[in-house]
Amino acid sequence: MNDTDALGELRDQLRGFAEERDWRQFHAPKNLASALSVEAAELLEHFQWLGEGASRCLTAKQLAPVREEIADVLIYLIRLADELGIDLAQAARDKIEINARKYPVEKSRGSIRKYTDL
Repeated sequence: MNDTDALGELRDQLRGFAEERDWRQFHAPKNLASALSVEAAELLEHFQWLGEGASRCLTAKQLAPVREEIADVLIYLIRLADELGIDLAQAARDKIEINARKYPVEKSRGSIRKYTDL
């Protein structure tokens, strides 16, 4: 199974999950975007006071809740894209192409500068 198939399968599973519970009425794009933001903030909490090095080598105890928050972020992102009719995998591929034009390797390699400053 490729990534596009996996995202489609997750989208369908999440759509069914919401429909079985009659939650679609609560899944307006505004609400899903808000929930996504909250879950992203909850993910960030796990890294808030870690140094850069520590954030790269989490213990199993630290990684378990981070994994759950990442899943929450992904779930809300998939639901939001579904409600808006956006093919998430294609949107990501399109954005990678845009970023490749903004950040050509010869100008951006090893640089933290924004594309307007390259």
